Amino acid sequence: MRFRLLQKSDGVGKKPQRTDGILAVLETDGPAPSRKRRLIKDLAARRFLFGLTLVPGLLVFVMLFGLFWKARAILAVKPLGRLLLGTTWKPSQGEFGMLAFLAGTLAVTVVAMVIAVPISLLTAVTLSEYAPRRMRHAARPMVDLLAGLPSVVYGVWGVLVIVPFVERLASMLGVSSSGYSILAGGIVLAIMVFPTIIHVSLEVFSSVSKDLRDAALSLGANRWEVAKKVVLRKSRQGIIAAVVLGLSRAFGETMAVLMVVGNIPRVPKSLFDPGYPLPALLANNYGEMMSVPLYDSALMLAALILMLVVLTFNVAARMILIRAERTAG
Repeated sequence: MRFRLLQKSDGVGKKPQRTDGILAVLETDGPAPSRKRRLIKDLAARRFLFGLTLVPGLLVFVMLFGLFWKARAILAVKPLGRLLLGTTWKPSQGEFGMLAFLAGTLAVTVVAMVIAVPISLLTAVTLSEYAPRRMRHAARPMVDLLAGLPSVVYGVWGVLVIVPFVERLASMLGVSSSGYSILAGGIVLAIMVFPTIIHVSLEVFSSVSKDLRDAALSLGANRWEVAKKVVLRKSRQGIIAAVVLGLSRAFGETMAVLMVVGNIPRVPKSLFDPGYPLPALLANNYGEMMSVPLYDSALMLAALILMLVVLTFNVAARMILIRAERTAG
């Protein structure tokens, strides 16, 4: 078997000129049946690999359908609005109000993002614009290490460090609190979100052209002005995507939040009140659902809501990143 390159020619009798339209022609001395078998194998391999690439995407829809199928029993007897806005959670009495869990999830997530976003962005700006190269290369593995730690490690650390800190802080402010609260969950969750926002922000900042930085410096701008008026402004869409990805990570976190947030099904009224996020509800109660009617269906509805919210955040972040890449290109 051998390959021969063909080049386009301007006409008969003229010397072929090398163009971008070079064609590779495969010549073989083998019989036609052998070539046919190879083509069939190639086609089969292509279709098999294409089918494998569809599996991850189809799994999302299979999971959504499965959760909806299990949740349809409670949706058939109770309106969705009553389930989402109800404040009473007493499965033994047939009451499945999820407002306390939704409020707890939202409260912990908001606290975490309020803490995490400014710290993460300032860290990314420091590493991108101020830190020397050696420090930048040393800091990146540490950020990735934070992302790789199991959530239960964060939870244990939160119980040993953050919960006593929140309890002392509440005592100083004259508030009665055990330390297991929305604030404790938000602090632990913010630390878990740091790597996601920092990593994506650094990638976005690195895509900003060096020529823009040099032009701003040549006009008399200092480093902070370059970071504020050039890098951050040019990376606006990417920063939004980083925050949305961090939000989706915070919204769906289970173990660490479960260990420090208190797990009391009540709408929190302050940062020092305990909460009960949706992921903690699923982790704590799934094993008890067999003996109570509609309990399993209510938990599957909670899982469906959680999956839809996280999926929406991830899709939105991905679309923003694609748009930012096209704008930068």
